[in-house]
Amino acid sequence: MSRSRIASATLGVATLAAAAIGLGSLMAPTASAAPDDPAPKVDRSAVSPGLVAAMKRDLGIDAGQVRARLAMEAKAPAVASSLEKKLGASYAGSWIAHGDTRLSVATTDRSEAAAIRRGGARAVVVRHSQAELTADRSALDERAGSAAGAIHSWYVDVATNSVVVTAAPGAKQVAKAFAARSGAESVRVVTSSEAPRTVADIRGGDEYVINNSALCSVGFAVNGGFVTAGHCGGVGATTTGFGQAQGTFEQSSFPGNDYAFVRTNGNWVSQPWVYNYAGQAVLVFGSQDAAVGSSICRSGRTSQWTCGTLQGRNETVNYSNGPVYGLSRMSACANPGDSGGSVISGNQAQGVTSGIAGGCGSSNPQTWFQPVNEILGAYGLSLTTG
Repeated sequence: MSRSRIASATLGVATLAAAAIGLGSLMAPTASAAPDDPAPKVDRSAVSPGLVAAMKRDLGIDAGQVRARLAMEAKAPAVASSLEKKLGASYAGSWIAHGDTRLSVATTDRSEAAAIRRGGARAVVVRHSQAELTADRSALDERAGSAAGAIHSWYVDVATNSVVVTAAPGAKQVAKAFAARSGAESVRVVTSSEAPRTVADIRGGDEYVINNSALCSVGFAVNGGFVTAGHCGGVGATTTGFGQAQGTFEQSSFPGNDYAFVRTNGNWVSQPWVYNYAGQAVLVFGSQDAAVGSSICRSGRTSQWTCGTLQGRNETVNYSNGPVYGLSRMSACANPGDSGGSVISGNQAQGVTSGIAGGCGSSNPQTWFQPVNEILGAYGLSLTTG
C-alpha cells in the first residue's frame, strides 16, 4: 500500500497509528505497570536512526547520550508512579531537570526525602503539594471566561512549585488581578511577546486539506480513520489527501478540547508509523505518557520533523477562540499547517499538535499538544501500532 494512504484498520488493542509520507500522523497505545513493579516493558531501544539524528541535532547531544537518555526516560514513569503512591498527600510532582540523569520528585514533607532517594529519584522539598497546585490551576480554569486576551496561558510548573500564568508584555498586572480573583495562592506571572495560536494554514498543501481550503496534518491512524486537531475542522467537514477524496470529520471538539476524529473511506489503510521527512518511517509501539523533561519529537507538513523536550502537562491555553484545557507543552517547534500532527517520545505516541508561541523562527519556541490517550478515550478509538 502507498505510504500516503491512511484508513480504517480495527485493532483489538488500544494501540497507535501511523503517519504517512504526506501525512503527519502519529500513533499511540497505553502501556501501564503496577506502581511498585519494575519499569514497564517499553522497548525504547527500538528507535530509528532518523530519531537519533533529530535528537542529536535539536537537543545538542551525541548518539550515546541519546540512547542513555531514552533508557532513563523509559524508567521514569514507573518511578514517579510508585513514589506518588507512597508519598500520598505530600507528593508535589516529578520531572527530569535539564542535563540531569535522574528523575526529580518533590514532596512537602522533608521526612520523605530519604524514601524518595531509595525509590531511585532525586528528592526536592517544596511548599505546595501537587493537589494544591492542581486546585489553583482549576481555580483559574473556573474564571477562564474572564481572562483578558493579553493572558496567554496558565499551567502547573512542578519544577518551580508554582502555577505559571503567561501574559503579554505590559499585561503583568492584568494577569495578577486575574489570578487574585481566582483565589489561587501559588501563581507566578511571566510575560511572553508571542501569543499562542492554532496552526492550521489556509492554503493548499501536502498533508490533508479541509473543505478544499484549510490545511492541517494527520495525527494518528485509528480504527476507521485518523485523529487530529479539533480546530482543523468541524463535524461534517470533508478532507482530501494527495488529490484524492479521503474522509469526513465525524467528531470534533474545540475550544475546551482540541481534538477530532476523521472517518476515512475504504481507499485508505492504517499503517503503524510516523513519517520523519527523511525517507524513514518511525514505528510506534505504544502511548505511555512521558515524564516532564523527556525528549520529544513532532512531525507535520510544514516544519516536518523537529525535537525538543516535554515542558509541562495539564496546561490551559487561552486561544483567541477560547480556552483549551489539559494541553501538554514542548520545546519542539511547529509552524502553521502542522496542526494535528504527530507528537512522539522515543517510540511512544504522546498527542496531536494544537498551537504554538513563537514558531520555528523563535529562539524559545513553545508548542502545545492534545494528549492522545484522552482522544482515544473520548471517542472509543484504538490506534494502529507496530
